[in-house]
Amino acid sequence: MKFDEITSLLGEFGKYQKILYVLVCLPATFSGLQILSSVFSLSIPKHRCNLPTVDNDTYEVQGQWHEILINRSIPLVKDDVGVYEYSDCDMFATNQNTSYNELNMPVNTSEKQCDKWVYDKSTFESTFITKANLICGQEIARANANMILMSGILIGATSIGIISDIFGRKKALLLSILLYVVGSFGSAFAPNYALFVTCRFLVGFSSIFTAAFVIGMELVGPSQRVAAGIIIEFFWCIGLYMLCTVAYFARSWDMLHLVLACPTVLLFAYIWILPESPRWLISKGRYKDANEIIQKCARVNGVTIPENIVGKDSDENTEKESVLKMLTVPKLLIRTLIIYLNWTVVSMVYYGLSLNVGNLNGNVYVNFAINSSMELGAYLLCLLTLNKVGRKVLHAGTMILGGVACLCTIFTVLYADKSLYWVTVVLSNVGKFGVSAAYAVIYVWSAELFPTKVRNSGMGSSVMMAMVGSTVSPYVADLGRFVDGSFGKALPLIVFGGLSVTAGLLSLFLPETNGRVLPETLEDAVNFGNSKASVYKVQPLLPTPSHSKQLLYKEMTQVEGSLPATSVTPMMLTKE
Repeated sequence: MKFDEITSLLGEFGKYQKILYVLVCLPATFSGLQILSSVFSLSIPKHRCNLPTVDNDTYEVQGQWHEILINRSIPLVKDDVGVYEYSDCDMFATNQNTSYNELNMPVNTSEKQCDKWVYDKSTFESTFITKANLICGQEIARANANMILMSGILIGATSIGIISDIFGRKKALLLSILLYVVGSFGSAFAPNYALFVTCRFLVGFSSIFTAAFVIGMELVGPSQRVAAGIIIEFFWCIGLYMLCTVAYFARSWDMLHLVLACPTVLLFAYIWILPESPRWLISKGRYKDANEIIQKCARVNGVTIPENIVGKDSDENTEKESVLKMLTVPKLLIRTLIIYLNWTVVSMVYYGLSLNVGNLNGNVYVNFAINSSMELGAYLLCLLTLNKVGRKVLHAGTMILGGVACLCTIFTVLYADKSLYWVTVVLSNVGKFGVSAAYAVIYVWSAELFPTKVRNSGMGSSVMMAMVGSTVSPYVADLGRFVDGSFGKALPLIVFGGLSVTAGLLSLFLPETNGRVLPETLEDAVNFGNSKASVYKVQPLLPTPSHSKQLLYKEMTQVEGSLPATSVTPMMLTKE
């Protein structure tokens, strides 16, 4: 009996699967805590040069005497809206013969760059940026740190996926937990930049969510996989809310990372409470072990199934081919390139807008909470409408909505009064809503567009393209640090918006898959979308990613009655 038929007998989402599902959703929460913690721990607060004549100099003015010394030492520069502020990186090169005007500012005095600074502590007691003084020409270090984290996700998810295939889901999970805990605690105690980014790389490399989530998903029946795949996103959002709360009370970077790291040790309990994946056991011929887990599931669910129900006929293997064959057919080549573009853009914009929260005007904690709420709303929208309005309308509509919102910020940043900064924040959050929804949809939609025989390599290459986008996103988010003026502040959102609109419009050339018999061969794929034949209710092949969270299955389970089912294997996670 095929494994999907067994899950139908067990109950597609019975009590045992629900318990297991909640357990494997917890790593998604931890992922949300760690991945976007850089919004706070790598924030760049306001700063100016330290006054060499003041032993206890602070950014806050201590009195009239202090203000006079600041005026005599720090030049004033005009900001983007014409308001004068103290220079971030320069100070006057004064001496005993320097004369001062009525504002106590040096007259005819040159400026020099300083090597010691004081920071505004009204929002953060300290960040890793202030610890290592990664400012005044070194701001790119922040983008590099985020890029290294994303690179760790890419390399680690691939590696953990291979380990999971060979040695089992549970062993891969334990290795992931170990790396995750080491990286989390290491980030809290890192004495320098090199060790800090190394630990952040380990956090990404651990791919903690992948191995855990697949154990639960492989016991869920086909009709429940869409809901289960989207609901996991809510746990990711819970992690974001927890991060915002912890960051509000732990205002120093090291304390923040330490508090985030401590709960991770609880994950070692998975050694005893999580089972191995029955699908993996079947694929390795370990039918006895798989049968024991299935019988336990049946007992908890209150159903009775035959003894030794698992056998050789339960092994579900299908022939697979390379996605390169898609590139040899002009029509499929165009379709594949559009899919790749949407994966790249949606990942870039999602992470870029998430990281850009710290660059928006207003309270960073309020902005982050609102940003997380918009993402939560986007997933709720997908859960309620994905199978009703279809993939194309929902994906293209949300991509274009988010892109237009981002593009509109050019007017609020360049032409609106400074008091209207909140309009920019609102538009940025609308952009986050759109791209979060589109991220959820593209995972399901692209899996259905690739024909069965190339679906494995097609989804693998798609997620690789997504990682290209997420790796570039920190640099786009920080463009305002390298381009002067108001245009520099608007530039990240302009880039994100333009790419989102372009990708969304191009996605309209892809065929709708909702309720249709899915393609098995390249020939089916060429003809797919040409007619409305063979329409019936069908569930998506994959759960949506836990964008950490993108879970790539090397082999994807098909719905009964459409295509042959295969075992599910984790390969990639980007929201990790």
